[in-house]
Amino acid sequence: MLWESISSVALGLALSWVALRSLPGRLPSSRVVFVTGALGALFGAYLTHSTVGSGHLLATPTGAVLVGAVTLSLLIRPRGRRPVRSATAL
Repeated sequence: MLWESISSVALGLALSWVALRSLPGRLPSSRVVFVTGALGALFGAYLTHSTVGSGHLLATPTGAVLVGAVTLSLLIRPRGRRPVRSATAL
């Protein structure tokens, strides 16, 4: 389980790096992206491991990458638009 955790965090960090390189202006600060990718992949590995059990060497990293990608996709901002503020938020 320790190696699954370490490898899932490494996969999450690699996924975050790829996201920062491919979408430079549409993501928040790099620190937030790296933490989100690592924690998303760690949660994905935990979720996959608890679902399918131990001994599945390809399923756990696949689940880690998929959940990490989903959590990183939640950080993407719209292109070229400024955020709209409501009148009540002032």
